[in-house]
Amino acid sequence: MTQFAYVFERFPSYVQTFCYREIAELDRQGEAPPIFSIRTPDKEPPQDWDEKIVARVQYLPGEPQLVGEIERTLKRKERNQEIVELVAEWGRRSDFLRLYQAIYVGSRLQKLGINHVHAHFAGMAARTAFWINKFFGVPFSFTAHANDIFVPQEFEIDLEKLIGAASAIAAVSDYAANFLKERFSANAAKIHRIYNGLDLSKFKRADFVNAVPTIVSVGRLIDKKGFADLIRACDLLKKRGHDFRCEITGEGPLENNLRRQIADLKSQVNLAGPKTQAQIVQQLAEASVFALPCVVDPDGARDNLPTVIMEAMAAGLPVVSTTVGGIAEMVVQSETGFLVEPHNPVALADAIEKVIVDPALARRLGQAGCERAQQLFSIERNVRELRELLLQ
Repeated sequence: MTQFAYVFERFPSYVQTFCYREIAELDRQGEAPPIFSIRTPDKEPPQDWDEKIVARVQYLPGEPQLVGEIERTLKRKERNQEIVELVAEWGRRSDFLRLYQAIYVGSRLQKLGINHVHAHFAGMAARTAFWINKFFGVPFSFTAHANDIFVPQEFEIDLEKLIGAASAIAAVSDYAANFLKERFSANAAKIHRIYNGLDLSKFKRADFVNAVPTIVSVGRLIDKKGFADLIRACDLLKKRGHDFRCEITGEGPLENNLRRQIADLKSQVNLAGPKTQAQIVQQLAEASVFALPCVVDPDGARDNLPTVIMEAMAAGLPVVSTTVGGIAEMVVQSETGFLVEPHNPVALADAIEKVIVDPALARRLGQAGCERAQQLFSIERNVRELRELLLQ
């Protein structure tokens, strides 16, 4: 019988495919953990989700219904008096809904006999899990990713309290694990590096047959992805006389700014909008190089281990990226691709140029990247490692 459950802020989400893949692989390994989602996905592009997994998700009620239901529950005499007092003491202070969500989920976990709960990101779901632990004594863990640890939001239940209360923390790169261990040295033994994983069999290999080289990038249209630098690099490549296409897949708040930049430069870059996972797999197979010039925002926000780089490596593409976060754990300089310093469009253009003019080099780098992806990012092995951590 499954002994652990998941709490997500939103599930499934096309911008967090690694969460869905983790659940799907657990199912394949014989686990079918209960799934609770605080929010319901809204206006998301259609994806190839397994209907059985989606049907298993228990969505929490919205605020008015949730608060009314829990307040009625708390008035019953059989309720734990300590919970009643903690909720009353917290009142309507910041983040009070996490307490109500914890009671909603925790009471259901008790009925299911669940003795552990796991969340992704040191955010809303992890703070809910914190209160589940406080109210019901159910141990919790969470997977730390990027901005949730590099630039955590300020809440009374902050990152330090989450790490102190959690039974285990999974970080998705050595970079992130070391960052947390140095900052929270008293809890370093709880912190484990477990890479996100891919079902490598689902990726088609790039064939490099396009007469016109294609540069592909995928990600939310936000500052830390560095897409403005990629557009500038493509302008430099055009001025050097290269014939190529560049497609950026994704959506986000910078779309209008990027479109204006593309128009001003009369650039050979296309903003392709969001795509399904199957479409991205096909897009990677038809590409010549994958580029993601990540940067560090002024507030410290940065990528850590972008899943799309793993996907590009699984497709046998050379990768051009930057030295931000844990990217160097994926991309080995001059072996599987090229790394440049962030905010350097000239170096970025130079690196992309090397592979679009030399298909043999592109194939060699891509093959080495594919082999590295198989060594490090097998979802079967990495989920098994996480499963063992959750069942300790």
